[in-house]
Amino acid sequence: MTDLTETLEWLVNIPSETGGEGRIATAIAERLLPIWTLQGVQRIGNSLVVGQRTDRPLISLYGHIDTVPEQNENGRARIDDGRMHGLGTADMKSGVAVMIHLLEDEEVRSGDFDVVGVFYDREEGRADENGLEEVLQRASWLVQSEFALVLEPTDLNIEVGCNGTMNADVIFKGRAAHSARPWLGDNAVTKAGEWFTELHRMEPRSEMIDELEYHEVFTVTKAGGGVANNVVPAEFTVNLNYRFPPSMTVDDARTRLAEVAGPADEVIVRDFAPAGKIPEANKHLLRFESLLGGRRLPKQGWTDVARLGEYGIPAVNYGPGDPTEAHQAGESVALANLNVANSVLRHFLGA
Repeated sequence: MTDLTETLEWLVNIPSETGGEGRIATAIAERLLPIWTLQGVQRIGNSLVVGQRTDRPLISLYGHIDTVPEQNENGRARIDDGRMHGLGTADMKSGVAVMIHLLEDEEVRSGDFDVVGVFYDREEGRADENGLEEVLQRASWLVQSEFALVLEPTDLNIEVGCNGTMNADVIFKGRAAHSARPWLGDNAVTKAGEWFTELHRMEPRSEMIDELEYHEVFTVTKAGGGVANNVVPAEFTVNLNYRFPPSMTVDDARTRLAEVAGPADEVIVRDFAPAGKIPEANKHLLRFESLLGGRRLPKQGWTDVARLGEYGIPAVNYGPGDPTEAHQAGESVALANLNVANSVLRHFLGA
């Protein structure tokens, strides 16, 4: 049988940047088909739902199969000193590898629960293009899940809730002129200077919810303006990424972002995803917490626990990857974490 390290290396070496997940979806389907047959593997675009519904309680597992773009030639797996390096090792092909092994495990499949794995595409892109939305609509029986685990990187901790996310174009407008006579124009780029300085000095704002600390942060992720080297730029556009705590609604977040971007001439919200609420008492969550010693942490990044919550599915994050490694050029995962996560989840699922 293939071990977890080999499975992760196999997954990492299949390119799956957001929008290009077809090959990896096919590979996972072909691997699981001999066990689950066509009745147990449903393909929805480039997403997969693996498992079958019986009369047992349903617990569902979720993992996105896409990655951010390659950085510094990190697209291939490399093992060094007990860690695997490579794109997606932490976020989140290590979690996907564990899911595959759980679905291949005869003791898990014959245990006390219907265990279903959802491998979905386009998580790293726009929130409104996330492949899980189509999965939840077309495989609507997934709402029967009594509990769900999203195997996002948590470094083997239980992370509950998650911050919401919002992206907006923050636009500064000026007036074009020849760069030799800039006084005849109004430079949109330098006009934004004071606002950039204030934003650079802004400290994260923390908020305690159920004894968990979430951080509100604003981050400039892209910027562009100008048409030529000798023309005063008439417009300068900045992408402002906003992460807001679970206590805030999307409308609250819009108001707050508009306040922070107040010096700009125009603000256009391009996409958003609501925050994930902290799940109420759930017997499966309590049992899982007991298994891990009862410690909870807040999820600073956005994950699909929020989307699952919108469908009434209680969900938390738990995975082998380290969240601080996500989206790093030198991304890696401790190989020992794979076996720990697999062992914990086998126990939780009754194997």
